[in-house]
This record gives sequence, structure tokens and C-alpha cells, in this order.
Amino acid sequence: MSELADRTWPEISGDDVLAIPVGSTEQHGPHLPFSTDTDVAVALARALAARRPDVLVAPAVPYGSSGEHQAFPGTLSIGPSAIETVLVELGRSATETFRRLLFVSGHGGNAIPVNRAVRRLRSEGRDALAWAPRWKGDAHAGRTETSVQLALGAARVRLDDAEPGNTEPLADLLPAMREAGLRPVTPNGILGDPAGASADEGARLLAEATEDLATTVARWLGEDA
Repeated sequence: MSELADRTWPEISGDDVLAIPVGSTEQHGPHLPFSTDTDVAVALARALAARRPDVLVAPAVPYGSSGEHQAFPGTLSIGPSAIETVLVELGRSATETFRRLLFVSGHGGNAIPVNRAVRRLRSEGRDALAWAPRWKGDAHAGRTETSVQLALGAARVRLDDAEPGNTEPLADLLPAMREAGLRPVTPNGILGDPAGASADEGARLLAEATEDLATTVARWLGEDA
């Protein structure tokens, strides 16, 4: 059993790497579920555990720093300070049992607080690492994320509702997004275009990300990558 939630306390060795998926509950256009980022983080942590018996997957943290999506109904954000504090406290608790702690983040907006949490934990002498997939493609709810979600669970993708969003370069949109969030630059919540998305493409993207994660962890543990 590679899931912490499925075990009992006598089954915990303390020698495992504890992988904590960190996601978000935020809008992903009219066609993708709110859990998209969390789904990705969980899937990649499980894929790593399938390759490494020393990795145990913790229950996901499904809330993150998603304030830029708050104008879209249903988005639930706890902000950067809160997610940093949550991860630091989780890390302190986890390292009472586990020697190493890995945060697998599926939401780009969590990058700064996740990395800050890791720095704080390391400053306390705890062995922690943060990793996130580096997708190639559009930024949010476009072809890339739609393909990945199709590979994870096509039944949860509403392809009939998929439509293009703002396809301008992300760098050009960032100033307005930092000031007022996504809604002014993309009324439907999409940065990109879901057209052409497929489960096959998503499976390839997930396989590439899993390989990168496995290589990163092997290097972290001092193994030959």
C-alpha cells in the first residue's frame, strides 16, 4: 500500500519519503473541474510511488493560493501566507516520523509559498524538497491541462463546453492579472485554447513529468539518476 491513508500506524516504517500532493480548488474554465491541479499532484505522486517502494503518498492538500481566480464563483483560496504555514506545520509533524518530505505541487500559484515552506523546513534541519511539473504549452485550462485531465479522467471533462480563452502571451497579461486577477483578461477563465486536446497527449505529458520527478528524487537521494 503506497497510500498513507490506507495504512495503520504499526505499518509505518519511518524510512519512507512522504510525498504530499499540493493542489488547489479553483476554476479551470467552463470545461474542467475545480480539482484539476489537485488531481495532477495526486496522480504524479502516485506515479512516483509506483516506481519507488520507498515513497508513501499522503492525503492531498486541496487548497492553495488562488486569489487571482477569486472572481470566478466556487474558487476557494487560502492565500500564500496560509499555505506556507500549513506546509511548514505539516512538514514539522511529518518529519517526526519520516526522514524526507516531498511536496508535489500541481498549481503554479503555489510556487512561492511552497518554496518558502521548504526553505523554512530546511533551515530547521529537515530534509524537504519541492517539485512541480514544467508543462510546455498554454497557461491555464487550455490544450495542455485539458489533455492531462482527459488522461486522468475523461468523464470529468466537459468537452462540449470547451472554448478558446485569451491566447495572448502570458508575459503580456501578467501586469493586469497581478492588479485585478484573471477575470478582466479572460471572461471564461481560460488562458489558451483547449482545441486539439487529447488523452494520448495528456498521457505523454504525464509520463514526461513522472520521469522528471523520478529523476529529481533520485538525485535528491544521492542515487544515479
